[in-house]
Amino acid sequence: MTDERGRETASGGSVRERAVVGVISDTHGLLREEAVRALAGVGSIVHAGDVDSPEILERLERIAPVRAVRGNVDHGSWAAELPTTCVVEVGGRRLYVLHDPDDLDLDPAAAGFDVVIHGHTHRTRNERIDGVLYLNPGCAGPQRPGRSASVAHLFVGVDPPEAEILELEV
Repeated sequence: MTDERGRETASGGSVRERAVVGVISDTHGLLREEAVRALAGVGSIVHAGDVDSPEILERLERIAPVRAVRGNVDHGSWAAELPTTCVVEVGGRRLYVLHDPDDLDLDPAAAGFDVVIHGHTHRTRNERIDGVLYLNPGCAGPQRPGRSASVAHLFVGVDPPEAEILELEV
């Protein structure tokens, strides 16, 4: 249940903000202005790898705090500082972030994760399996034929967490 300002109202009457996390992946060195506009106003940003340039993360930091993981195209000293996986806690939710979904080496539901965020495939994904939301925002960078550029908004202050894929007009 939400109140008139879009905040979730818990059964005891308490209110918590509908926190929005911007999710982006596979920028491959290109941060489109359309992606910047789509992420404006989010509380934090998760980049699911294949950043390809530290300047991308610097630009995203101007929008909101960023957590990022290293993808298969991320090389050099700046990329070595990025973890291959990370756990993000926001809005009372636990998010597990990695680049390649084939590298998932744990049972997210058993480990207490609400959301698994990944990239790598360049295909959007917004599906719930065993109570866990699996989210791939798609590719925000250079496009393959027949695929659109996209990012996502993850709403973590709701139960269960929900996501919306935002196709970019490029």
